[in-house]
Amino acid sequence: MNLTGRTILITGGSAGIGLAFARTFHEQGNTVIITGRNQAKLDAAVASMDGSHGIQCDAADPDAVRALGARMKADFPKLDVLFNNAGVFIYRNLTSASDDLVELTRELDINVAGPIRTVSVLVDQLTANNGTIINVSSGLAFVPLQCAPIYCATKAALHSYTLSLRQQLKGKVEVVELMPPAVKTDLTADIPDDGDFKMLTLDELLAASIPALKSGAAEIRPGQANQLHWMSRIAPGFINGQLEKGSAGLVPEA
Repeated sequence: MNLTGRTILITGGSAGIGLAFARTFHEQGNTVIITGRNQAKLDAAVASMDGSHGIQCDAADPDAVRALGARMKADFPKLDVLFNNAGVFIYRNLTSASDDLVELTRELDINVAGPIRTVSVLVDQLTANNGTIINVSSGLAFVPLQCAPIYCATKAALHSYTLSLRQQLKGKVEVVELMPPAVKTDLTADIPDDGDFKMLTLDELLAASIPALKSGAAEIRPGQANQLHWMSRIAPGFINGQLEKGSAGLVPEA
């Protein structure tokens, strides 16, 4: 994948992993557009990257995603990279009934429906520009943490969707899946950085991911994500048991 002179849309690009990649892509001579729900965070992120652009958009809102697609076609006709990164991570206890069934599936709306809808509104434009889609899932697509059951399920769903998307768009649009392990951001602030969870810094994630993108890798599994992938195949009972014990203390009280 060429990482110079591209027009790149990054959803959830105002903080964390999205912002780290936005800054790197910007430094490498690309036109960068980021989205997010919080206008103040968007403004601050754009101010740190001269010439970048910010668009307020809620990935869970179909109308907002549709408007984003129209905006990209009108204002950024050369768009040729979609970096689907917007996501939320919520600790949950499933042993008692939820009073809010809409909030219960919030992660599905953002982490799964969001990227699927965003691809749909942009696929014609990306195809016309011989573009690339990068879906950010997780090493937890292979082995879940019991403390974040719905988040992990969304990443497994996104992994499956990405495989099918790659097959359908073969020869038209390059489809890449970035599967980070636990990364030190605000999203994972409560996860202990110990023997069970080997946290990567944002710099370490970038150092592993950018060369892989340039080399044309279809599935990028930095750090412990690659271990989770192989252990889920070789010794699924063992690795599930290890993560079950390691994450038990993070399950909220019912």
